[in-house]
Amino acid sequence: MQFIIIIVAMVGLMWFMQRGQKKQAQERQELLNNMKPGDEIITIGGLHGVLSELDEANNTITLDCEGVYLEFDRAAVKTVKPSTSATESVEIDETVVASDEPVSEIESNETSEDKTAE
Repeated sequence: MQFIIIIVAMVGLMWFMQRGQKKQAQERQELLNNMKPGDEIITIGGLHGVLSELDEANNTITLDCEGVYLEFDRAAVKTVKPSTSATESVEIDETVVASDEPVSEIESNETSEDKTAE
């Protein structure tokens, strides 16, 4: 009876371990399939670059590392960071104040206002 319990426990452990590995492999494959030019890539060797080209036929990628183009196998990709240019929007708020007074008079007025406020 004890032997059967040990075998069932071992089979259960193997099933859970295999399920975790399968899930990780599926996530990695999704990561590799969702790469697109412009994404930041880190290879397993630690090289950082921007994805320049994807070659599906040869299963390779071309990275732009500060003007140097290097070709790697897709399996060499460790991390993919989506490009920030499409997701990040920058708003610039510029306020221009027109005045007839020279700059030195404006600065002196601001400093005198700061002193009276204290």
